[in-house]
Amino acid sequence: MRIDAYMQVNQLYKTNKAKRSASANATDTRDSLEISDFGNAYQVAKQAVSQGTSIRADRVRDIKERMAAGTYNVSIEDVADRLADQLIG
Repeated sequence: MRIDAYMQVNQLYKTNKAKRSASANATDTRDSLEISDFGNAYQVAKQAVSQGTSIRADRVRDIKERMAAGTYNVSIEDVADRLADQLIG
């Protein structure tokens, strides 16, 4: 390809000039952030959960002691009822 032909193509399409968008010229615009009510409630709930303890140490200790002693018995019907309650209700 000849250089003069390349220059003519550049002039035709004006590929040499830097393009600026309309937003680049507007210097007054500022970024903003809006958090929805759901997002705000989610953050509050997440923080509350992280501060709470999910393990009840006294209950775990009691069950471990009963398992070690061999006195911890759970009815399969009770387990099934609780699972059904959680899934349905």
